[in-house]
Amino acid sequence: MKQSSAKQYAFSDAEYEELRRIIEQSVGIALASGKRDLVYGRVSRRVRALGLSSFAEYLARLRKGDQAELEELVNAMTTNVTQFFRESHHFDYLRETFLPEMVQRHQRDRVIRIWSAGCSSGEEPYSIAVVMAEFLDAHPGWRAEIWATDVDGAILRQAEEGVYPMESLKDVSQERLRRFFLRGKGVNEGKVRVGKSLREIVQFQRVNLIEPWRIRQSFDAVFCRNVIIYFDRAHKKQVVEGFADHLAPKGHLFLGHSESLHGLTDRYQLIGKTIYRRRD
Repeated sequence: MKQSSAKQYAFSDAEYEELRRIIEQSVGIALASGKRDLVYGRVSRRVRALGLSSFAEYLARLRKGDQAELEELVNAMTTNVTQFFRESHHFDYLRETFLPEMVQRHQRDRVIRIWSAGCSSGEEPYSIAVVMAEFLDAHPGWRAEIWATDVDGAILRQAEEGVYPMESLKDVSQERLRRFFLRGKGVNEGKVRVGKSLREIVQFQRVNLIEPWRIRQSFDAVFCRNVIIYFDRAHKKQVVEGFADHLAPKGHLFLGHSESLHGLTDRYQLIGKTIYRRRD
């Protein structure tokens, strides 16, 4: 049995494998065998925070069904790397192609619904909201609804606050900064807050993508970028099939730059760079 050396806690192969199984069963993240140091680093912080003396004690706590701690583990293990207008071609497509299509399709109800799945700290749904707000300016009487979800409850609370360091908005134009963001003063110097007009468009909620979804409405588009790359094949298929079930006819799915539906499902047609349309 191997154990990590020069570390505060012993960490056996069996403990690592058990944690891998728990994480995969909880959120579908399939950790490769080479992620041992990553798991140690993130989970040891939870062991320390709880005042425990070993990984064995921590695992015993999880086995007893401590749901609050399971959520803390999930929060610790999920990666939250994002920025405003990341993969900008998606937002160009949204503005230039998708929204004109929606104008033709939604003449009766005049509502456009988008789901940002795996929204992390909120930069993605707020970027979508910027494009939607500009669209609404030119189309009075229309309404936009953006549903933003993530499995990490802590990062969702941060997203709802909508406060970001100024450097994270480097790809936001000065015109958009002036219109949609509030610059901090005093102790908040160097920070900005998303303005009320955008925050009113976005609704945040905790959703675990590999658990049953209690969703009754359909969406015109789903953004799920740089999320399924962490899932094993079975969970990838489960999630993208679920999106197809909840997309309106000819609804769009936007994936991350390293993600593909090749070999997973035949329910979508590739129509652009990591942009798919549901087949009907």
